[in-house]
Amino acid sequence: MDEHIAAKIQQLLDSIEQVVFGKHDVVKLCVIGLLARGHILIEDVPGIGKTTIAQSIARSLDCTFNRVQFTSDMLPSDILGVSILNHKSNEFEFRKGPIFASIVLADEVNRTPPKTQSALLEAMSEFQVSIDGVTHELPRPFMVLATQNPVEHEGTYVLPESQLDRFSLRVEMGYPPAVDEIRIMRRRDPQKAIHELKPVLTVPDVLALQDRVGEIAVDDSVAHYMLKIVQGTRDHEQIQLGASPRGSLAYYEVCQAKALVEGRDYVTPGDVKEMAVPVLSHRILVKSRGADLSIATQERARLVREIVANTDVPV
Repeated sequence: MDEHIAAKIQQLLDSIEQVVFGKHDVVKLCVIGLLARGHILIEDVPGIGKTTIAQSIARSLDCTFNRVQFTSDMLPSDILGVSILNHKSNEFEFRKGPIFASIVLADEVNRTPPKTQSALLEAMSEFQVSIDGVTHELPRPFMVLATQNPVEHEGTYVLPESQLDRFSLRVEMGYPPAVDEIRIMRRRDPQKAIHELKPVLTVPDVLALQDRVGEIAVDDSVAHYMLKIVQGTRDHEQIQLGASPRGSLAYYEVCQAKALVEGRDYVTPGDVKEMAVPVLSHRILVKSRGADLSIATQERARLVREIVANTDVPV
């Protein structure tokens, strides 16, 4: 692979990890999602660093960034924008909402009602928004980094399957190793470190890397292996709704992006195995899911791992 490409990707990883300690795998998944032109759902308990990692990614890129703190009284226009009458020209002018940025942090996305959540659907799938019959293109690159707490239920709304299907990856942060938590404690406030980050990639850099992802080779046997795993989610007796064709497309592109991040120009069966849970677990609907979202999440991941284990690996 081109050493220049590898160096650019490594610069991005290193920049984010100046702020996010002990989470190399999580940072890597987020970079994979960015290069795959996908959106990421970061799901974990409060105080674990979900917002910090999103802000660090945005600061490491020379592109626009907006943060939206979702609340129960938020309206779709608060995200997309609104047309306002200009009394001088006597014409309506469109005022862009925070969705018009390359990196959008949708903080605690499950705290807003379904009507407002659905305002993100067109933006996330088609990279545009339609308001008052007019279509507005979103900037490129465009990525939504959404966070949610899987444990707290008071004042929250479960994300519908159609919304979850728009996220290429679901990522869990987890607690940091002890040595890194000591570093976090000594640093005290991550905001200073975030603001000191300098952009390491420009918009053309990111777009070029995203285009390069599409050139990563996927052997027919590996593509069929990927599809068998997706079909396994549709045929499993404990799964009510399996992954959609949108899910299989995201799976394909994420595996290509993973290969690029790891310095290869081809996808391996190992990539397919490793990306199965982050890409597919949030896209399936389990028949016997419980009320506790965290338990349902664990069960989804277990079923995907079971499907992968029961699928023959291509030689």
